[in-house]
Amino acid sequence: MGRKRKGLPITGWLVIDKPLGITSNDVVTRVRRSTGAAKVGHGGTLDPLATGVLPIALGEATKTVSYAMDGTKQYRFHITFGEARETDDAEGAVTKTSDVRPDKAAIEAVLPQFIGPIQQTPPIYSAIKVQGKRAYELARNDQEVVLEPRTINIIDLTLVDMPDADTAVFDCTSGKGAYMRALARDIALACGTVGYISVLRRTAVGPFTESDAISLDHPAFDQVNPALDKVLRPVETVLADIPALALTETEANRLRNGQPVPMLPVAQRCGDWTAEQGDIVSAMAGGRMVALARIAGAEIQPVRIIHHETPNP
Repeated sequence: MGRKRKGLPITGWLVIDKPLGITSNDVVTRVRRSTGAAKVGHGGTLDPLATGVLPIALGEATKTVSYAMDGTKQYRFHITFGEARETDDAEGAVTKTSDVRPDKAAIEAVLPQFIGPIQQTPPIYSAIKVQGKRAYELARNDQEVVLEPRTINIIDLTLVDMPDADTAVFDCTSGKGAYMRALARDIALACGTVGYISVLRRTAVGPFTESDAISLDHPAFDQVNPALDKVLRPVETVLADIPALALTETEANRLRNGQPVPMLPVAQRCGDWTAEQGDIVSAMAGGRMVALARIAGAEIQPVRIIHHETPNP
């Protein structure tokens, strides 16, 4: 029998507005300490020099983190032209300079080549593993880092402002795995110069937006008079893009016990929904998520059971 995890069984999502200068793991640590939650994780890393939307999963919501990380993301970022940095952001040392400053027409002319599925080489200062080690660890130890280009999807990319000759401001919507630092670097190169990302703010992750986000000073983290229930989002918030199936309590109990449920009666209750083999679905009962489940043959089989517990007073 496994050792019981210490802490409160709090379940749900918090949307944190990550401040400048701390890591995503720092935010996880502060939320764990403030809430006393037994399980805490985040839904997509933000660099220390980035701010904005950082979804934090508590309790059973940690079982759905991959769905947050796979969702679309929106950013606003600034490119500073004229210097290349080893980290592709303001933190790194200058590696190259250029006197070229692109104008609005030159920038807008290159943007179409960065929209859609494109090949992108990640920054060498990234968490990608190379022969079992993080790329940034090798780079910091002055070891050669060679990263292969990978396919990413840039859904939208717009030039929104040019406050001065050195700076351009962009809005971007991307799919999974896109590095804004690398995008900024490559836009500058396409304009015939060099550049780095000097300001980066994430404004949305999947269904979570900056209008939902709270600071780490929010009353939700006041241990004397917590207001956590007012800002905690349900586990299924990140599952809006997968079918939700309504189960009877008897069917729900079967899934909770690891047993499959016949698909036909469930499908008949769900109207026009058409099941495809291998589909992942959100199994619901009584307005609460019971499990992530998979369509297999004529059955709905549990994949991850979601336990709902009430925190100790």
